[in-house]
Amino acid sequence: MPEAQRFLLYAEQNYAYAILRPLQTAIRSRGGEARWFLAGDEIDASWLQPDEHRLTDIDAVRAWAPEAVLAPGNMVPGFIPGLKVAVFHGFNVAKATRSDDRGHFNIRGCFDLYCTQGPNTTRGFEERAARYGYFQVAETGWPALDPLFAPEADTHADRTLLPAPDGRPTVLLCSTFTRSLSCAPHLLDAVRVLRDTGQWQWLVQFHPKMDPAMVEAYKALADDNLAYIKTDNVLPLLRRADVMVCDTSSVMLMFLVQRKPVVTFRNQSQGSRDHLLNVTDPDHLASAIETALTHPEPLLSAINEYVSQLHPRNDGRASQRVLEAVDSAMNNPPPRRKPLNLIRNLKERKKLGYWKP
Repeated sequence: MPEAQRFLLYAEQNYAYAILRPLQTAIRSRGGEARWFLAGDEIDASWLQPDEHRLTDIDAVRAWAPEAVLAPGNMVPGFIPGLKVAVFHGFNVAKATRSDDRGHFNIRGCFDLYCTQGPNTTRGFEERAARYGYFQVAETGWPALDPLFAPEADTHADRTLLPAPDGRPTVLLCSTFTRSLSCAPHLLDAVRVLRDTGQWQWLVQFHPKMDPAMVEAYKALADDNLAYIKTDNVLPLLRRADVMVCDTSSVMLMFLVQRKPVVTFRNQSQGSRDHLLNVTDPDHLASAIETALTHPEPLLSAINEYVSQLHPRNDGRASQRVLEAVDSAMNNPPPRRKPLNLIRNLKERKKLGYWKP
């Protein structure tokens, strides 16, 4: 079976770097070529590494003619050549406030192949593939986690300097930018009090779209007990921390795949929350963290069961499986053609300033 050799890494947000770089490594390891296209004005081109090659406009992309386009977002323009592959920007947190078809399983008619993370997302996309008939599904695991399970293979390891371990447990606070779901404004005072006890070492990292005023409020807490970390790669923080404090952000699921406990504040996920320690009052945060650090058996058992459906493979080879799925999809197209998607493609043309045929 012929292998694809030219892959376009289509990125719109800074978090895309950490998702796509393991794929870039896998592409290069099999002798292929990877090129970056940075779409829109919300991604910082200065985060590209010296050995990463960028195509700066659609004319250059079309001239290079990628065989596959790997995208960690919800959209990819139809006027870019190549098999369109969804590799996702995060896990499905199944927010109670949103239906499946408006959230993780929203089919926008853009992709030829969805590379899913585990059984609990594979089933949903396979059901929709049978319904629509113009895309395929492969359960590969999530490439973004490859360096988490095989850090020695990460050729673009994060250079962020974390505070040195000092024997204290490390607590990582992460939060979504969505105001109605974010724990950050509610926990600010509680975190300040817990920081001052010196009992734990705190790391704080927020979504790039977090309210700047909230970012500054937490940066002001920084001292020998708390560090605010700005980074495009959260994996070193996930490896370092013993417990995560979060809300309804998908980053908590990235932490859980390590079989480590998460304390959530007013979590709004659908279904059972037995795999989480959820609190609704900031005054209960400290006791929940203390419980998490004891690793209670019922909690760890629930986490193991949840992860078996979320992301069961921990071999660090998801990127290789994505490339194998691309090869298979190129050689075995689905029975129907994708919709023309005229309105969405017009919006993409406007965003990218491209009006050629």
